[in-house]
Amino acid sequence: MWRNWAGDQQCVPVAVERPGSLDELRSTVARAARSGRKVRVSASGHSFTDIACTDGVMVRLERMNRVLEVDRQAGRAKVEAGIVIRDLSEALAREGLALENLGDIDVQTVAGAISTATHGTGERFGNISSQVEALELVTADGSVVECSRESDPDLWRAARVGLGSLGAIATITFRVVPAFTIRRHDHPLALEEALGRLDELSAANDHFEFYVFPHTRTALCRESKHFDGAPQPRGRVSEYLQETLLENHALRLLCGIGKRFESRIPQINRLITRTLAGSVKTDASYKVFSTRRLVRFTEMEYAVPREHGPEALERVLEVIERRGFAVPFPIEFRVVAPDDAYLSTAYERDTVYIAVHMYRGMAWEPYFRAVESIMDDYGGRPHWGKRHFQSAATLAPRYPEWDRFQAVRSRLDPEGHFENEYARRVLGSIGAAVPASA
Repeated sequence: MWRNWAGDQQCVPVAVERPGSLDELRSTVARAARSGRKVRVSASGHSFTDIACTDGVMVRLERMNRVLEVDRQAGRAKVEAGIVIRDLSEALAREGLALENLGDIDVQTVAGAISTATHGTGERFGNISSQVEALELVTADGSVVECSRESDPDLWRAARVGLGSLGAIATITFRVVPAFTIRRHDHPLALEEALGRLDELSAANDHFEFYVFPHTRTALCRESKHFDGAPQPRGRVSEYLQETLLENHALRLLCGIGKRFESRIPQINRLITRTLAGSVKTDASYKVFSTRRLVRFTEMEYAVPREHGPEALERVLEVIERRGFAVPFPIEFRVVAPDDAYLSTAYERDTVYIAVHMYRGMAWEPYFRAVESIMDDYGGRPHWGKRHFQSAATLAPRYPEWDRFQAVRSRLDPEGHFENEYARRVLGSIGAAVPASA
């Protein structure tokens, strides 16, 4: 049985294959197709949906985890799809290079991260898939299809956020930049001020985001700027106290208390907010982007037009109060640049991401449905790797290039070898895909 990181999605594949090379991946996919079995590539399990689940053949790429080529002059790095972000970042750092932007989880495989439009923050930076220069895909018959902006721009714009439904990603060529240092300043700020100064704070920082606990009016802001100097890592004890003890063990303890005594959650959240203090972290970019996540939860995240972000957040906080939802986890608010991948949640619009979480084992569905209803009012696009209740019929009108993605999907996988229940639900079945005009 396969389970995701949160432990709330599981499946029993008929077989699990672990190819260690491109040739082995080609053989694995073609063999499954000949036997009439569906194929699904699973990544690190950090999606909260059933995107990786299958009762067919599950392909795991942890053995395909190598950096294949680094071209410093061109600013390109070609890697196998199964390498995790942390390992890639460390390999690039040894070459004096880095990815220009990352999310806050670094244990995802690069293929899983781009396939679900995983993102970081920063009004001048797109999500991780926007840094992809080229891809190699293995299709159902074992063929290898290469795509880039020059060789097959239509496929390139589809495959960068492909939801695992176009083929098995074998390699990815990323755009890379010289290694850089980030100085991040974490500090509390009145929520009204954080929202009122959103444009100013976003413009003044390379990366800006904040967290707010329900039942409070304080934002924990994270202002990050590129720093012209060497990393200044915290001492081991200081790092443990801040990122393990306070941000994980203490949070888990308080969430556990809130789970048992739900009526105390507003009081606990206000206590946490009162104890927030400022801190500074100055280190290599990838070490500042990443955050340790030891507390298990489930999550929903929506992308809405930036101009509607503050109003949408206020409505989420209001619905929590009005309906009495017990929410011990903070809400995350991030600003991201637009991009041009067909199914990117930030496709051609300046975007705010609003993420809501629920501690493992607590009721999440009524809360998430209420949040989704708010996001629907703004044409919100759900993160492909996080919980939502949308279908192909409701999603198609939200993506201007939906039909072009479906045309690429039909071209690469006309018989639906890479379908699973998730893909049929959110994309429609091959040959019966819902058009955007729906």
